[in-house]
Amino acid sequence: MRKLNSLIYTWISNRYMHDCSNYNTLAVRKSCRSKVLCRQHFEKHDFPHAAGMSFVWPWQAHRFARRHGFPVVIKPNVSGYSRGSYFPITSMREMYKAIFWAKVWWPTTIIEKYLLGANYRVLVDRKNLISVIRRYPPYVIGNGQHTVAELIDEENRIRDKMQPAPTVYPISKSCKVQMHLRSQGLDFSSIPDEGQHVQLFHRVALATGGIVETIDHTRIPEINKQFFTEVVQSFDANVLGIDVILERGMEEPYTDQECILVEVNSRPYIKMHHYPRYGKKQDFRKALAQLDALDIADQDIF
Repeated sequence: MRKLNSLIYTWISNRYMHDCSNYNTLAVRKSCRSKVLCRQHFEKHDFPHAAGMSFVWPWQAHRFARRHGFPVVIKPNVSGYSRGSYFPITSMREMYKAIFWAKVWWPTTIIEKYLLGANYRVLVDRKNLISVIRRYPPYVIGNGQHTVAELIDEENRIRDKMQPAPTVYPISKSCKVQMHLRSQGLDFSSIPDEGQHVQLFHRVALATGGIVETIDHTRIPEINKQFFTEVVQSFDANVLGIDVILERGMEEPYTDQECILVEVNSRPYIKMHHYPRYGKKQDFRKALAQLDALDIADQDIF
């Protein structure tokens, strides 16, 4: 089984992580490799994280949802770029469908309580925040005149001028988007009201046209900055991409609101920090130069 896992991990790395950074030792990367290991680490260090469990059989997830209620998230134990993850799930029907598709990706699956808050990726080294971005599912804002399809076209024209591709993708008019609109009583020909926020997909992911906003470091309390560096130090990592959800936002102390660490990424995809749709583009070349200068003996060993 260990040899099979190694082969699968190697395939995932080569197939899906060729553009990801590589600044940590093999031991650190192994400690972050699965969501089960991350959950165990969060528990050991008493870091805030969602109630959850790993499972093989769907009835185990059913029992968890009955006990803890919705919304929940279903995700494979090993994946990247949110592949195979489904959230927020609000019913048993949605949950069983999500379990099926998550297990196509990986047999061991995670169910967790989902926090409806602000979703962030925090790029941080052992001493300092490098970059903080807030991530949104793709959306358009109505003006009372144009259809959803026309608003998507306009958003994509703006993105084309900003040239974020292939890091941040255009918003598609796929069947999945159509289905998500239908769940809101809308379709591509609907004309949203002035200021109406129309979400186009359920998941925060770049491949589906997700939106990135940079967060000014001066707006982040020192207690939050210290917390994220403590997480990096606890893993003995050089740098991590920490996925975190905060009930009210990064601008308030994490101790004064509900906060959950979702997972840590030992090979964070740094490119997405370079292409914000909103907020000021950050210059962190100095921090990256310091990481590039590190001598990591087993850097290329998987």
